[in-house]
Amino acid sequence: MKVMHVEAGKNLYGGALQVFYLLRELAGEGIENILVCPTGSAIAEQAQDCAVVEACTMRGDLDLGFVGRLSALIDRHQPDLVHVHSRRGADLWSLFAAKRKSVPAILTRRVDNPEPGWFARKKYHGYNKVVAISEGIRQVLLSEGVAVDHVRTIHSAVDSDKFSPGRQRNLLSKRFDVPEDALVVAVVAQLIERKGHRYLFEIVPRLLETFPSLRIVVLGKGGMESQLKQDVAQRGLTENIIFAGFHPDIENILPHVDIVAHPALMEGLGVALLQASACAVPIVGAAAGGIPEIVRHEHNGLLVPPADSEALYEALATLLADADLRALYGKNGRALVESDFSIAQMAKRNAALYREVLTEAAKV
Repeated sequence: MKVMHVEAGKNLYGGALQVFYLLRELAGEGIENILVCPTGSAIAEQAQDCAVVEACTMRGDLDLGFVGRLSALIDRHQPDLVHVHSRRGADLWSLFAAKRKSVPAILTRRVDNPEPGWFARKKYHGYNKVVAISEGIRQVLLSEGVAVDHVRTIHSAVDSDKFSPGRQRNLLSKRFDVPEDALVVAVVAQLIERKGHRYLFEIVPRLLETFPSLRIVVLGKGGMESQLKQDVAQRGLTENIIFAGFHPDIENILPHVDIVAHPALMEGLGVALLQASACAVPIVGAAAGGIPEIVRHEHNGLLVPPADSEALYEALATLLADADLRALYGKNGRALVESDFSIAQMAKRNAALYREVLTEAAKV
């Protein structure tokens, strides 16, 4: 089987990293992969050993010319199926190209942002099938009128060899100037409104009354960075809330924190939460989008209502006060990742869907 994958991301994290995991595993199972991605992207370099890489210009939503470029690549490689992994125009223009060349196509949807129902039905029913990376995203699509049997949930995965337990508090001390005896809560998310950082920052003064050694390490970049930093400075919390920026080696940081907090208002799934669980770190997360599919309440973490600072405070205080409970939730999280979110399982389910789509297409 020959599959052409379309990924518009330029950096090797989030969706692009999931595509790389999938390519690597599918290649090991004998599937021939062709990867279409932006020129100069990180995935173009990393995927050389598991795919034929076709790097090309990808300009986003207004790039009508991508239809012609992708059509030419379909002619060159003659794939059995096209698997589109991105938005940024790739979801629409790739569909046009696949239809133009009469090649079956599927789309993976990674976000739970709502769309107008008429547009969602038109776009998603154009594909042979749609993959949602969480049941939360699937339910959004169904609410917009996409047919029940047209959408499959296939969870994202985590590399549990790369992300694994371990504890070296001096690493955090050296990198972020965190005291070695501090309790450390990490937030791994873009600095944007829907990630809910402000609900966490609101409760830090109260948490410090009971846990004076507490440090919040904020990992990520985004459009709200200056606004959030200003808020922290006004609260007098610059010593306790550390804006650490983006770190490509997050696997070297997560194992050494005490808790990962994720107070998001919307979330497709939350790969950083999978990574935290793989590192045996307990999670406090908002019950939004696909987060409850990773954070099982009172199993590998605690769930709170979105935008509820009081509930967030109670959950964090509970875990900060109980090292044994943190260890139990961490152990449970590691087991959950290994059983339900492995790369092999994700690839197996995608490959099964490929075969199903090709069988159905052959009958038409």
